[in-house]
Amino acid sequence: MSLQTLPRDSQAHAPIATRTTLIRDDAQALESARALAETFKAQSAERDRERRLPHEELEAFTRSGLWGISVPKAFGGAGVSSVTLADVIRLVSAADGSLGQIPQNHFYALEVLRVNGSPGQQKRLYAEVLEGRRFGNALAELGTKTAHDRTTRLSRDGAGWRINGRKFYATGALYAQRIPTSVIDDDGIQHLAFVPADSAGLNVIDDWSGFGQRTTGSGSVVFDNVYVEDEDVVPFQTAFEQPTTVGPLAQILHAAIDTGIARAAFEDALHFVRSRTRPWIDSGIEKAVDDPLTLHSFGKLGIRLHAAEALLQRAGEYLDRAQALTTPENLAQASIAVAEARAISTEISLEAGSTLFELAGSQSTLAEHGLDRHWRNARVHTLHDPVRWKYHAIGNFYLNDVNPPRRGTI
Repeated sequence: MSLQTLPRDSQAHAPIATRTTLIRDDAQALESARALAETFKAQSAERDRERRLPHEELEAFTRSGLWGISVPKAFGGAGVSSVTLADVIRLVSAADGSLGQIPQNHFYALEVLRVNGSPGQQKRLYAEVLEGRRFGNALAELGTKTAHDRTTRLSRDGAGWRINGRKFYATGALYAQRIPTSVIDDDGIQHLAFVPADSAGLNVIDDWSGFGQRTTGSGSVVFDNVYVEDEDVVPFQTAFEQPTTVGPLAQILHAAIDTGIARAAFEDALHFVRSRTRPWIDSGIEKAVDDPLTLHSFGKLGIRLHAAEALLQRAGEYLDRAQALTTPENLAQASIAVAEARAISTEISLEAGSTLFELAGSQSTLAEHGLDRHWRNARVHTLHDPVRWKYHAIGNFYLNDVNPPRRGTI
């Protein structure tokens, strides 16, 4: 795989979508997601095998209006429920795990904007999204003491600011018109700068070489004295110093991605086994699959998959309640419900991919089938944050009435 540096002095590779549909409600959002998922599924294996970046698919995804569905009704959007938002991501991820992950940080940034943005910032940036602009991300950094530490600097320059630093795992930045970036000012306070992607000194490096989620474009972003307007800088640190739904919103989208990947692996496993055990007709009757071990595998997998999908919906309901009334109690309950969905989605996505290997045997690794991508996608994406700490937080909540910590990984 070649690595290429993409200077952002041209937006030829990330044009603003034209004729973007304005989605009005939850039902329309789900209908659109189902239709798009059917088209995205058709060549998902080929895109993964060739690492063919999904520029055309993203344009269709954006034109559908789905990238604007979380914009509040007061600003012209559909303001869909968290249940619906998670289900949209789940549906797209079942068709193509990478396409499901690309908008995750877009919606995360929109939640930060909803919680901490000024009315003027909200009006302007929400309007951009409804017009078809995509937001990427530049949050994570290498070499810091903890995963939450940041070294990318935000320094005052007249009426605006300058940004200097390097980010990695910047999912969506390669395809974005704005790149929300976590930065630290001279007082050590963290902000989120919504940086235009064509800013001078900003470079996106396509150096993502993960063996799963191969087309997310999760490469590096370098900021070399990049200028940003004061109006494009939103408070970020306070989103975790007070009760807000920023953390669980991020996590429910991750759970939706993994649940979608699990569904894709399950469906492909069903198709594989059926197509190889039912090709013969005996007196006009298809032979049933009667191997007890295979039946047991599908029974166990189906139960856990349905449980994951149900917990994802339940988590969305708790999150909707916390967004409507953000009290410490509602936020804690939402965070725990989301953590439960995230924990089981981690396990079922890996289990479904592994079971597909077991049932398909060596044929699952053949490039022409592409069946191995489900396990690879799950193995890479579930490493986003350690699920073992979610079990700790859940147990501490139920046993000791201790609320989970306020951060983006719980």
